[in-house]
Amino acid sequence: MTPLGAALLATTGLVAVPQGAFAQAAAAQQSAAATPAPASAPAGDVIRNVTVQGSQRLEPDTILSYIRLRPGQTYTQALGDQALKDLYATELFADVSIRNNGGDVVVQVKENPVINRIILEGNKRLKEDKILPEIKLAARQIFTRSKVRADVARIIELYKRQGRFAATVEPKMVMLDQNRVDIVFEISEGPKSKVRQINIIGNEKFSDGDLRGQMVTKQARFFRLFSSGTSYDPDRLAFDQQKLRQYYLTEGYADFRVVSAVAELTPDKRDFIITYVVEEGDRYKFGDVKVDSQLRDFDSEKLAANLPIKKDAWYNAKMVEDQVDSLTETAGAFGYAFADVRPDFSRSKEDLTMSVTFRIAEAPRTYVERVDVNGNTLTQDKVIRREFRIAEGDAFNTFQIKRSTNRIKSLGYFQEKFDVEQKPGSAPDRIILEANVEEKPTGELQLSAGFSSLESFIFQGSIRQNNFRGRGQTIGLSVDYSRYTRSVQVSFTEPYLFDKNISFGMDVYRRDLNSFNFTNQNRNTTYKQATTGFSARVGVPLTEYMSLIGRYTFNIDDVTLDRDTFFINGQCSSLLAGRYLCDAIGKRTSSILGASLVYDTLDNRVRPTRGNQLIVGADFAGLGGSVKYARVTANAAKFWPVGGGFIFSVRAEGGAIKPLASRSSDPTVDDVYLTDRFFLGEPQIRGFDIRGVGPRVLRKFFVDSDNNGTLDTVSNDRNQWVDDALGGRYYYLARAELEIPLGSGARELGLRPSIYVDAGAVFGVSNPLVQNVVSNCPATVPAGATCSYTGTDGRLTSSRFNADGSENTLAQAFREEYVGNTPSPRVSVGIGVNWNSPFGPFRLDFARVLKKANGDDPKTFTFNVGTQF
Repeated sequence: MTPLGAALLATTGLVAVPQGAFAQAAAAQQSAAATPAPASAPAGDVIRNVTVQGSQRLEPDTILSYIRLRPGQTYTQALGDQALKDLYATELFADVSIRNNGGDVVVQVKENPVINRIILEGNKRLKEDKILPEIKLAARQIFTRSKVRADVARIIELYKRQGRFAATVEPKMVMLDQNRVDIVFEISEGPKSKVRQINIIGNEKFSDGDLRGQMVTKQARFFRLFSSGTSYDPDRLAFDQQKLRQYYLTEGYADFRVVSAVAELTPDKRDFIITYVVEEGDRYKFGDVKVDSQLRDFDSEKLAANLPIKKDAWYNAKMVEDQVDSLTETAGAFGYAFADVRPDFSRSKEDLTMSVTFRIAEAPRTYVERVDVNGNTLTQDKVIRREFRIAEGDAFNTFQIKRSTNRIKSLGYFQEKFDVEQKPGSAPDRIILEANVEEKPTGELQLSAGFSSLESFIFQGSIRQNNFRGRGQTIGLSVDYSRYTRSVQVSFTEPYLFDKNISFGMDVYRRDLNSFNFTNQNRNTTYKQATTGFSARVGVPLTEYMSLIGRYTFNIDDVTLDRDTFFINGQCSSLLAGRYLCDAIGKRTSSILGASLVYDTLDNRVRPTRGNQLIVGADFAGLGGSVKYARVTANAAKFWPVGGGFIFSVRAEGGAIKPLASRSSDPTVDDVYLTDRFFLGEPQIRGFDIRGVGPRVLRKFFVDSDNNGTLDTVSNDRNQWVDDALGGRYYYLARAELEIPLGSGARELGLRPSIYVDAGAVFGVSNPLVQNVVSNCPATVPAGATCSYTGTDGRLTSSRFNADGSENTLAQAFREEYVGNTPSPRVSVGIGVNWNSPFGPFRLDFARVLKKANGDDPKTFTFNVGTQF
């Protein structure tokens, strides 16, 4: 007795029927139903009345309606036996007997109990909500043993579907008062049955390993610990037979067949051994390949000449299927939506050739009767309809339908499994197009918060809605806030301005940054930067795949430094402030006019699988403002499926910027402001930190290596260096990536791993270091060093001596190196995973740098995360 059963006994004071008794009772009832006990009554009496005794829930008249005994009949043994069979057949009674007392017939019944509740014990892998809906027994139903047996078999079948063939179910019954029972199913789930071995008999042309590689079912091995394919599944076994046949047919073996497929359970019921017996047959080549078209727009000979299938090539059934699809699609492009393309095969076993004739049956030209949009609860119909490249009344065209499908997918408002369905219209030459969409969250929310002893509370957040009010508009707001940093940006995009095919967007932003340092443990604000600006853009389509985007940006930058802290003799000191701050100081305005030419044939802008993209852009700064330059950029990408669900892509981009005015006669000052240059690093080129590639100045400090009070050795700890990334006037970047398909379970989780190789460089900036500078360091510091001192006021200074001749205290000794200004490519390889997690889109990358330049800052692991609403 189980603990639950014991608890039930303790509370009810009743006894439980053990499994043996349960089985015996079931057998007894079955035997009684099959061969009822003879009715104890003399035959030949006329029945005066029929009464029912022992009924509790059922009305006597209801019970009498199940039998044929009626007053006035002559009672016979056969009538009594038949009445017993009829009553047992209802499965409402545990025991029935009939007595004939001189014509007074008494039907004695004992009703089956009512089920109080169903209890499952031992089920861990399958929860109650998965089992209870599948079984017949339920609370307040009449208990029948046949239903118990059926439910036991059903539960075992459910476990077999989970691959647990060793599962057992033992039913028990707990008797309660008022003729009620609790039914307890004691479940022993057992281990999950794996596929221990896959044997293939009869294969000579291909090895066992090659054929096993085509199957979905895999042999259980330690390296497949997390694979679902190692579990035995009868449906998967049948699917694997189809996979084998497909593989042989693509290799030319048209007579291949699977003679038998047997799955044997090992004696311990833990594993399966699967054995396939195959018959390969001969290998065929293509014979004559023809096209027989009944469509007036199709020339059969020209179509046949352009077919990729050629005579004497090895037969490939997949190529035949693809050609049927291609001809059907071509017919659809001419308006024949219901074109019937069928291949006729003529096999010659003498010369082992397979001739194919593609027959295109006559069909009417089809026109679009109606376009229906269904399933959009938020998105307005016009947002979807304006993406259709075909209108009601137009001739049907498969290419336009496919283009419409890709454009709707690229909106990013709907689930990926979307297609425009085609249904027959009101006439044979009419067709109805249905866009059955399933909306998904289109909002993105990214939040982060923290606490720093320097900045106190830190908050960063952005919110973006890509389908605002269902109009297809994009609106976004981002905010960064801390004690010393504040920024806000508002963006808006309207893809169809005034319902015309003209896009419009605008961004307005304000960024304030306050920096600080410490003097005598007091925090002082030393650096302030305020940027206020806006940008506007307008896009117009030139062709179906090409568009022109014009933009205008206006920025006002105001950068100030604390003169007492960072200025020496009225000039900003790079020794004290660093080149980044000194280069950025001042107030300037940027008025930038630009344009981009975009060519885009991608099938999906969110997750492309095929197509090309080319973007060429040019910007001119100088239409007013104090910043003047010309900048050009180019970006190209190509995606294509390579079979088996793999998606391969290559990207390339580059840019150059040329100053149109000189900033200074000083050769160490580049004419392009640092904030206008190109930078490379995370996330553009993986394997490197943010701005981790390209020209930079490394300030390496001398340390006291032997504790003798002398700064004599340069520190090798990069965390102790000052790293000033300078960017460059030129850059290029290339990337090749292969997206790896996973099983259906991983796809449902939104996991998309990939392997990649990145290569790029940024270069072409003036050397900021001053040559032939006289050292200001004492003799105890190695030659070539630069020193800073602590003055009498406690601040850093580059002067070794005061005006009165006294010597300041040495604070730092360092050596600066200008590195990384080379067009030589930096190369990294790695693996990354995109995951549409419950928290939002998540990207994780592990990269290894194969080639870098002196000064580059590598980074092995990176991740980014957001959320959607």
